[in-house]
Amino acid sequence: MKTVIVGGVAAGATAAARIRRLDENAEILIFERSGYISYANCGLPYYIGGVIEQEAELTLQTPEAFSARFRIDARVRHEVTAIHPERKTVSVTDLESGREWEEPYDRLLLAPGAKPVVPPLPGLSSQRLFTLRTVEDTLRIRSYIEKNRPRSAVLIGGGFIGVELAENLRRLGLEVTVAEGRSQLLAPFDADMASFLHCEMRKHGVRLALGQTVTGFEETADGLRVLLKDAEPLTADLAILAIGVAPDSRLAAQAGLKTGVRGSILVNDRMETSVPDVYAAGDAVQVTHLISGQETLISLAGPANRQGRIAADNICGRDSRYPGSLGSSVLRVFDLTAASTGLNETAAAQAGIDADSVILSPMNHAGYYPGGQLMTMKVVFEKHTYRLLGAQIIGYDGADKRIDVIAAAILGGLNAIGLKDLDLAYAPPYSSAKDPVNMAGFLIENLATGTVRQLHADQADTLPKDGSVILLDVRTDEEYAAGRIDGFLHIPLDQLRERLPEIRPGKPVYVLCQSGLRSYIACRILTGRGYECFNIAGGFRLYQAVTGDRAMARTAAPCGMDLA
Repeated sequence: MKTVIVGGVAAGATAAARIRRLDENAEILIFERSGYISYANCGLPYYIGGVIEQEAELTLQTPEAFSARFRIDARVRHEVTAIHPERKTVSVTDLESGREWEEPYDRLLLAPGAKPVVPPLPGLSSQRLFTLRTVEDTLRIRSYIEKNRPRSAVLIGGGFIGVELAENLRRLGLEVTVAEGRSQLLAPFDADMASFLHCEMRKHGVRLALGQTVTGFEETADGLRVLLKDAEPLTADLAILAIGVAPDSRLAAQAGLKTGVRGSILVNDRMETSVPDVYAAGDAVQVTHLISGQETLISLAGPANRQGRIAADNICGRDSRYPGSLGSSVLRVFDLTAASTGLNETAAAQAGIDADSVILSPMNHAGYYPGGQLMTMKVVFEKHTYRLLGAQIIGYDGADKRIDVIAAAILGGLNAIGLKDLDLAYAPPYSSAKDPVNMAGFLIENLATGTVRQLHADQADTLPKDGSVILLDVRTDEEYAAGRIDGFLHIPLDQLRERLPEIRPGKPVYVLCQSGLRSYIACRILTGRGYECFNIAGGFRLYQAVTGDRAMARTAAPCGMDLA
């Protein structure tokens, strides 16, 4: 059996190695358009920033290594220009020699990946403007920086690549502006959680131009002008388009394969396309979201690798199935770790799911053990059923661990309340006896049983100040003096029982503390005394992050929040 694979990197290279492990006699041929058969795509921004020092460290496999270990014929700088399913061949061009021919196959796997979105804007021909997808792109950007010593850069797009590039260009000493058409960075995070990430970016000197649409580019004697709709242009020495990626599905569409979302290649759960003996995997294929059931695109290395393995299994006669994607991701934002899985509240609403969430600020390990740091967790669940929908965590050490636990819980069918029963490893340097994931489950159980009722902190400004409700702040005197919300009565939690006469009965009481824990305790005291009580979830810490982010977006002031 002869398998031809179009594209290497994640899905293609993984599939090739898996086919060989399953079939020692298979003939395997990879055609890769770039000069690298398999490389660390996610490491490209870190090579530009010098964190990864050597170009060779980006290369996971070379054609020579593939041949030596797996007897796989991997040809770089070879482009497949057409697919001919009716005669089971592909047209190939050797980009070095120009030679063209048709290569036959028994099975064909398409793993072309995704390509950067480049909108039709004026000025795209500028030598100061770049995109980032391949190792070659990375080398061009790094070479330009080393040769020209630019002082400033504009990044167009606030997704993973834009944020990672911002950190790495700041590491090199450049002034960096991120221009993003939406009102926030990083779509996997809800706006309240993104406010912490905005603060971290600003704290490290990155200017955020949020809600700004780029309309074109102009070369000047001093650099590059990035034109904005309804705003003054941005000026920089270079710019990088990081708007996002689109499926590189041109070959599939031209060959008559069925396509789906944004032109992606349509596959079933065996990674089979609409044409017999043609498979597809990776960033170019449409997938089903595990939570919403909607068809979508998820361009991440983990799913691409798993899809490549599943395609290889089925090419070799096995029966492997891809269950769908959660979109679990993690990235570093300067000193912070930002991780997410499943649906956020925004995506849940778009999918027609009636969702709620809990927000908590636990320590990453036992509070009495040195070096503990706060993380902010948001766990999203379906109202009434308590189906676990997703989570977002922003913190330091341990954020990735908790998001992986929740991702596993979702795949295993655990509901949100069930997080409280997970038997997780504990030792003081790593966690608390009540792990943050367990704590999220406890909070959700309290909501389900009516033990607590909540109002989200970003809604605190909507509460009436006319005396129809009682607004109560139970933080310490020091915390209250450092920052407060107007209109709140201040009674520290430990004085609450003695000062209850100050709280008139018969009116709803909304209680605020720093993170939501002490206000919950206050609500239990008040509820036990006959008051109707609502806990302001996320507390003043979340309120300050959200309102501070809005203010800084208007004034471009530096961030002064202490996220730890």
